[in-house]
Amino acid sequence: MSEDKNRVYIFDTTMRDGEQSPGASMSLEEKLNISYLFDQVGIDIIEAGFPAASKGDFEAVTEVSKILKKSIPCGLSRHTKKDIDACNESLKSAERFRIHTFISTSPLHMKHKLNKNPEDVLESIKEHVTYARKFTNDVEWSCEDGTRTDIDFMCKTIELAIKCGAKTINIPDTVGYSVPFEFTKIIEKLINKVPNIDKAILSTHCHNDLGLAVANSLAGVVAGARQVECTINGIGERAGNAALEEIVMAMKTRNDLMPFHTNINTKLLNKASKLVSSATYPVQFNKAIVGKNAFAHEAGIHQDGMLKNRNTYEIMTPESVGVKQSSLVMGKHSGRHAFKEKLNDLGYTGVTDDVIQIAFGKFKILADKKKHVYDDDIASLVDDSLIKEDNVINLKSLKVFAGTGEPQKADMTLEVYGKIKKASEIGDGPVDAIFKCIKKLFPHEVKLQLYQVHAVTEGTDAQATVSVRIEEKGKTTVGQAADTDTLVASANAYLNALNKMIIKRNKTAPEEYEQKKMRGI
Repeated sequence: MSEDKNRVYIFDTTMRDGEQSPGASMSLEEKLNISYLFDQVGIDIIEAGFPAASKGDFEAVTEVSKILKKSIPCGLSRHTKKDIDACNESLKSAERFRIHTFISTSPLHMKHKLNKNPEDVLESIKEHVTYARKFTNDVEWSCEDGTRTDIDFMCKTIELAIKCGAKTINIPDTVGYSVPFEFTKIIEKLINKVPNIDKAILSTHCHNDLGLAVANSLAGVVAGARQVECTINGIGERAGNAALEEIVMAMKTRNDLMPFHTNINTKLLNKASKLVSSATYPVQFNKAIVGKNAFAHEAGIHQDGMLKNRNTYEIMTPESVGVKQSSLVMGKHSGRHAFKEKLNDLGYTGVTDDVIQIAFGKFKILADKKKHVYDDDIASLVDDSLIKEDNVINLKSLKVFAGTGEPQKADMTLEVYGKIKKASEIGDGPVDAIFKCIKKLFPHEVKLQLYQVHAVTEGTDAQATVSVRIEEKGKTTVGQAADTDTLVASANAYLNALNKMIIKRNKTAPEEYEQKKMRGI
């Protein structure tokens, strides 16, 4: 690690802690696409998963570790040799890697979760940090529920972990309980009371249950922490994690008060946000830095001020986070080469030729329908193409009959495991009829938890993006799709969620999956 005292390392856990958010499960292909971009963004450490948790996580960590050029791959482990072995096995092909191991240290967790006393925890730290150190010199140790841990006991655990070889000490606000001035005091006390603290980097890992994850993380940095654990879009357990883009831009924008710097290419933040969103769920419009309205000015007074001087109502430029102001560039006469250049300009540098070809075909169709094709339109087309690569169910055609006086009806043709199937259904509205058709053609028992529509761009010819969240036996998936026809987008969004659910079924019950595949259901 650098000797620069003002250098802050960014530890991203989007694909581990972020994926624990309901509906945020990502396929291997999605994780590889995200990792490729994160490597370009300049993220220092990428926690790609929890290798011992599942075969899928083990595979993801293994494959992600192979493609990273600059970022350090990391795997999470509990205090068990089995978990640590899984981390080592999944990461060993990487030139360098980190093992991140943890145990709870708060009285509440030790008593009710671990059924251990403080002496047991100390012994476990000695055993397992030492064991992890055998495989790599880059070991991170976390005291889970750190902000509800007795400070004197925390000092003992940290001193021991460092003695056993931990180079990074992470202080998690596991349940988002802390407030900034309290978190500052915790970090300051650790720096002043742990005798060997100079031999390790202090890290923060804050959750957003009280909406203070970013504030607490920054408070930790000001107090002396030099690593921040965070996620793109702030996704994560419950209310989420500290948002990477907010932390980075806060330090960059208020460098007068926080004279710290990172290795992040901020111009790729918007692209990273969109890529993660396409694999998980939409970002709220008013989300700081990367939300659709982050640089939108509607009030007349604000618009007037912006025209006179952008600094009146903008504390950072949209360009600094990769948001383009000019969008009306592409049209129906644009060719494939120009389209590819536009994708590069938007940050889609790792997209395959097959995906480009599919997206370009959709673009030509869209360009014939719309007067103007915006950058956001193009991004939606590519994102939609990326998430459909592994679909086993595909929409071939859809006709919907709606209006007053007659029942709402849908005629649909699907390709299911390579077989063409057709159905007609009546529903309580066109969307209900569409979803009934899908259920008839591919019988399944899932619960629809969310159906949401929003416009990608402006005007009556705007593309609609539809988000759907479904649940089956405690597992949830989120599907998204964009189209100028809201009903087509609705069908594709539901199918996208269903395809993701099928992938989950395959991972948990491969034999049952193969039997259903043979029957075409």
